[in-house]
Amino acid sequence: MTAIAIVVFVVAYVLIATERIHKTIAALAGAAVILAVGVLDSEQAFFSHDTGIDWDVVLLLFGMMVIVGVLRQTGVFEYTAIWAAKRAKGSPVRVMILLTLITAVASAFLDNVTTVLLIAPVTLLVCDRLGIRPAPFLIAEVLASNIGGAATLIGDPPNIIIGSRSGLSFNDFLVHMAPIVVLELAVFTLVLPRLFRGSFDAAPERIADVMALDEREAIRDLRLLAKCGVVLLAVFTGFVGHSILHIDPSVVALLGAGVLVLISGTEPEDYLSGVEWETLLFFAGLFVMVGALVETGVVETMASWAADATGGNALVAVMLILVVSALLSGIIDNIPYVATMSPLVADLAGGIDNPVHADALWWSLTLGSDFGGNLTAVGASANVVMLGIAARAGAPISFWEFTRKGAVVTAITIVVAAPYLWLRYFILS
Repeated sequence: MTAIAIVVFVVAYVLIATERIHKTIAALAGAAVILAVGVLDSEQAFFSHDTGIDWDVVLLLFGMMVIVGVLRQTGVFEYTAIWAAKRAKGSPVRVMILLTLITAVASAFLDNVTTVLLIAPVTLLVCDRLGIRPAPFLIAEVLASNIGGAATLIGDPPNIIIGSRSGLSFNDFLVHMAPIVVLELAVFTLVLPRLFRGSFDAAPERIADVMALDEREAIRDLRLLAKCGVVLLAVFTGFVGHSILHIDPSVVALLGAGVLVLISGTEPEDYLSGVEWETLLFFAGLFVMVGALVETGVVETMASWAADATGGNALVAVMLILVVSALLSGIIDNIPYVATMSPLVADLAGGIDNPVHADALWWSLTLGSDFGGNLTAVGASANVVMLGIAARAGAPISFWEFTRKGAVVTAITIVVAAPYLWLRYFILS
């Protein structure tokens, strides 16, 4: 059974990484084989906390997708992007900086795939009006999205998995991740003009066109926007107050989605169109395959090897996880990587007496996987989505065009993150 679990997982992983077949099909097929041959039974696959589908992750994503599906109807995202372009006075470099910062902040409170889906069409519109190539702007936004998403529990799907596996709360992510993300965004903003130099030449008449846009026309339903604002405020209050209310984030998101659907009067085809069913099914299949590795003892063995490699030194383990996570998350999608690594890190953390050092392993995994998602065009789901949008808009971005920029940003963010982890959790703790 151990051999079967490993072979199924490796084959599915290769298919996902090489995109030979759709990642959802690969994950579901792998899960089907695991169940068919009896590596896991239905109880272990669907209900076990250690080896089963993590329904907290799946339902949290589902609830937020429904909320965003309703919010999309208001036009608020288009309003924000046009507002930012006008505040930048039509200057392409200032437009890029503002749009990337908006994307980063939005990604902290929405998942980054949803954020790029919403911001990309407006970016294409602004670039068309300015008469400049949109590819650099789209790349910059998705890079910012992966950085900004690291700030909160719900900002990036890997964070949701880490939070669920480690027991770290929404507030824990805010306190520990937000400071380094703010620092990383400041550095990223300084790097942008050099990273994309030669991409900011716009004719004066084109700039005048952008300044003529009226952002108020983008708001299609002001009453619905007010309702969404109230529900979102309540949802985020629930996330922040988790330790007091003792209501799981997944339940908060589902309650918010249900209330918003009820009071908005939105048609099912409108709010359900924002649900990425393929992503949710991909998660389900992936959790079953990873559960098989846990059940057969593969993860425990890997954790033992990792503990031996670090000699029990927590600082070495933290730095090793950071660098390895950045590299592997860039080669393969960071979602399956984190789903695989989480049980391993949990075993490693269990063997460390100092709770601060044990938590540092989780923060290292978070930073490495989130920032490592920028390394290549397939490192994060948001990257793949953005490349698809660009291709459909007639402004294709090649794998290597993205990767040349992403590799630089990943290197910078990891170099900044390493001393942060060392100082905060080993020197100043």
